[in-house]
Amino acid sequence: MGKAGAKKKLPNAPLGEKKKKANPLFEKAPRNFRLGGDIQPKRDLNRFVRWPKFVRLQRMKRVMLMRLKVPPAINQFNMAIDKNQAAQLFKLMKKYMPETSEEKKARLMEMAQQKKDGQEVKTKKPQVIKYGLNHVTTLISKKKYWHINQLLEVNR
Repeated sequence: MGKAGAKKKLPNAPLGEKKKKANPLFEKAPRNFRLGGDIQPKRDLNRFVRWPKFVRLQRMKRVMLMRLKVPPAINQFNMAIDKNQAAQLFKLMKKYMPETSEEKKARLMEMAQQKKDGQEVKTKKPQVIKYGLNHVTTLISKKKYWHINQLLEVNR
């Protein structure tokens, strides 16, 4: 059966129960942060920094883009087009560019001359692309245009 005289060793008492003899000269007292007291510990004040405007704007933009779900019809304008497509687009836009004030004046003078002579008025407003965010938005909300092809309008 083995030796009957062997005893189990008991674990030591926890540290909290031991009473240490502390030196009263180095006794730790609670800190006092009132006037004339201890210096406050250094804190991370990074949150309260007044950041430059461009940093604030790019952070706000990032938060906003994370929160907003942009419809695909609008999101397509966040990506640039390549050079060939840009050239084609500018060619199309130039074709349907609004008339200048001189061209309009000449057209109106020609119309007035035809009216004066008693002829049938032949000149009419040229086809132009409607542009401008507010303008296009109001046209769509008035249900004048619902498709991109209708923005190329024959003005009468």
